[in-house]
Amino acid sequence: MAIEILKEWNPWWENRDLVKDLEGKYRPAYSDLLDSTDIKEIIIIVGVRRSGKSTLMYQIVDNLLKKGITPEQILFVSFEDKKLSDISLDEIYSDYRENINPSSKAYIFFDEIHRKKEWEFWIRKKYDLKTNDKFIISGSCSYLLKKEYSTLLTGRNLTFEIFPLSFKEYLAFKGMDIKGKVVLDRTKHIILNNLKQYLTLGGFPEIFFKPERYKIKVLGQYFDDILYKDIIDRYNLNTEKAKNLALFFSTNFTTIISLRNVRNSLGLSYDAIKEYLSHFKEAFLFFAVDHFSYSFKEQKVLASKIYCIDTGLRNAVSFKFSEDLGKLAENAVLTELKRREKDAYYWSNKGEVDFIVKNKDNSLTAINVSYTNEINERESKALLEFKKQFDKTKELIILTRDLEKKEKGIKFIPLWRWLLE
Repeated sequence: MAIEILKEWNPWWENRDLVKDLEGKYRPAYSDLLDSTDIKEIIIIVGVRRSGKSTLMYQIVDNLLKKGITPEQILFVSFEDKKLSDISLDEIYSDYRENINPSSKAYIFFDEIHRKKEWEFWIRKKYDLKTNDKFIISGSCSYLLKKEYSTLLTGRNLTFEIFPLSFKEYLAFKGMDIKGKVVLDRTKHIILNNLKQYLTLGGFPEIFFKPERYKIKVLGQYFDDILYKDIIDRYNLNTEKAKNLALFFSTNFTTIISLRNVRNSLGLSYDAIKEYLSHFKEAFLFFAVDHFSYSFKEQKVLASKIYCIDTGLRNAVSFKFSEDLGKLAENAVLTELKRREKDAYYWSNKGEVDFIVKNKDNSLTAINVSYTNEINERESKALLEFKKQFDKTKELIILTRDLEKKEKGIKFIPLWRWLLE
C-alpha cells in the first residue's frame, strides 16, 4: 500500500501548521498561480529544476488551508521519491481515497509528474469523467509536458512557467522595494552592488539563502543534477559528450555558435549536436536565440546564440577568463525577456543587435546591451542600421550600467532600471 509513503509527503494530515516549514518566501509575480485553484482546469507548472516549483505548490496548499479546505482534502506527491517508482497512479489515488478522503473534493498535487509514464492519459480520463478532483502538476521538462498536453489536454489546462528570481524579486528578498523614477544616489549604489551579486550568483531561490561560501558549490551541484537527472539519464545520452557540450555552451554563452564550430571543437556530429541541444532546451538549461528575419527558412539556417537559464549556474561551471559582466548582463536580459513572454531574436549584418523583440502589435523593439557608461559607437550604428532596414521598428534601446539619456532616437536606459520595470 502507498498510504504510508503518502503520509510522509502530507504532514498537514497530522498537523496543518507543518506546511509553514515548507512554503518558503512569497513571490508576488506568481499570485495568479496561487489563486488558480478556483478554476476547473488542470494547472501545469513547468520550469528548470530548483526554480521554486515545489515551493509554490506548498504555498498553494497553505492558501487552500487558509480558505477552509480541510487537510485531508489535499494530497501532495513527489515522484522524485524512488519509493513511489513502482506504484501506479491508480494505486496512489485509490489508497488516498480509501484511507484519507473517500468523498470530498480533492486537491491533488503531483510534483515531477513526467516521471510517471502515460500520466497525461490518466489525468485526462479523470478530468473528462468529471471526478471530484482538482489537479495541480509540475515538471522540469518542457518537451514531455508541452508535447503531451498540447494534444491530449487541449482546453483542459492552464500553464505557468517558473523562472529563477528576477532582479526585482531578488531585491524584494533583500527587503528593497524600488518605486517611482526618482532614486537617490545612495540607493542607486546599493542597487548596483546587488545587481553585480545577482549577475554573479544568479537567482535560484535557495541559493539566495545559502551562506556565501557554499553558493557556487551548490550551484555546481544544481548543474550536475539538471545535466544527469533531467537530461543524460532521461534520454540515455553519452555522459562525456553531453557534459562537454554543456560546458562548451556555458563558456561560449551569448555568442553566435554554428554547428560547424561545435563540431570542430568537440568532434561531435551535426545530428548529435542538434539532439543534445534539443534536450538541453527541454530541461530549460539553455535557450537558443535565432537570427531575426521575416523568412522562417533564413531564421533556421543561420547560426543561433546560446544563453543559460541562470548566470550563477553558468558561472559555477564555465571556464572563465575574465569577470564577463557584459555577457552576464546580456544573458540576464534574455532571461528577463523570457519571463515577460517576449519573442526575442538577434540580428547581424554590418553591425549586430543583441535582441529584436516582436511586440503584440507586430512592431519591433531593438535592444543592445552594453554594461558600461562609455558606449561604443558601433552599438548605436547597429541599431540605426536595423531601423533603416526594418520600418516596423518602434523603439531603439541601449541598456547601460548607469547612463540615462536619449540621442538620435535611441533610449539609453540603465540595466537595473529596465530590469525593475
